[in-house]
Amino acid sequence: MYKKDIKVLDCTIRDGGLMNKWQFSKELVKSVYESCLAAGVDYMEIGYISSEDQFSRDEYGAWKFCSEADVREIVGENNTNMKLSVLADIGRISFDDIRPKSESLIDMFRVACYDHQIDKAIELAHHVIDKGYEATINLMAVSKVTERSLNEVLSDVGKSRVEIFYLVDSFGSMYSEDIQSLMKKYTEALPGKTIGFHGHNNMQLGFANTIECIIQGARMLDATMLGMGRGAGNCPLELLLSFLKNPKYKVKPVLQTIQDYINPLQKQIDWGYFMPYMVSGSLNEHPRAAMAWMDSDKKDDYVGFYEEIMDTREDLK
Repeated sequence: MYKKDIKVLDCTIRDGGLMNKWQFSKELVKSVYESCLAAGVDYMEIGYISSEDQFSRDEYGAWKFCSEADVREIVGENNTNMKLSVLADIGRISFDDIRPKSESLIDMFRVACYDHQIDKAIELAHHVIDKGYEATINLMAVSKVTERSLNEVLSDVGKSRVEIFYLVDSFGSMYSEDIQSLMKKYTEALPGKTIGFHGHNNMQLGFANTIECIIQGARMLDATMLGMGRGAGNCPLELLLSFLKNPKYKVKPVLQTIQDYINPLQKQIDWGYFMPYMVSGSLNEHPRAAMAWMDSDKKDDYVGFYEEIMDTREDLK
C-alpha cells in the first residue's frame, strides 16, 4: 500500500494522555518525539492546547497545555522535517492564547468540534490560519450526527479556507461500510480538500478502518504507539507504518520506545481491548461510561456493565 502523498500523524501523547491526565515523564515524551523523528512520521501531536484558567496544572500534566517552554524543552528548535501539532477543543481555548506562528514551534492546530459547533470551529481554524499555522477541523462523534446536520457541516467546511477535514470514529463504532459511505460523502462534498481519519479501536477495527479510509482516498492518518489512547485506544502506529510500504517510514525506532516506555506504562493504565469498551463501541455510545466502569471495582463485571448501558438506553426512550 505505497502512496507517497499519505501523511502519518502520531498522537500518542495527546490521545494517550486522556488515560492519565497527561502525567507523562519528560523522558517518555522525549522518546516518543525522537522515535517519531527517526521513524519518518510526518506530524507528531504533542498534546492539547488549553487555557490555563480552565484547567489546573496541579491536576493535569504539561501536555494538556503545551506551553512553548514545555514544548521547547522536549524538541529544542525542532529543525527537522517532522511537524508538530496540537489539538484545541472549542470553548477550552481563547484566541488570545494563540501566539503568531513566528513565535511558536507548533506547526498545525487541529480544531475538534461537534456538529453544532462548526461555525465556531471554522472561526477558530481561520484565526490560526491567519496566525500562520496549518489547520484541520476534526468533526467528532460523526456516528451520532444526522444526515441533514452532516450535510450542513460539509457545506460550511467546503466554503471555508480549511484544507484538511477529519473523519473521526470517536466511539470506535464504525464498520467498513460506514467508512465507505462517509468517505464518499466527504470527498464529494469537499473537492480539493484533504480528508484525514482518526479511529478508535473498541471493536478491534481501528487499523482495518484506517486501511479502508486509505482505499477510499484519505491521506492524513492518525495512529499511536501500541494503540495507546482513550479507552480502547487507536490504530497502532507500528501496524500502520509496516503496512504503508513507504521506505521513508521505519518501524524499529517505534518498537524501541514501545519496549522502553509504552509497554511498561500499559501495566499501569488499562487501555486496549476490554469488554466495557467493546460494549460501548458496539452500541455506538461514548466511552465515558465504560472508562468510569473500568476505574471501579466492577471492571470485570461485563454483564453488569452491559445491563447498565441497556437500562440507560431504555430510560432515554
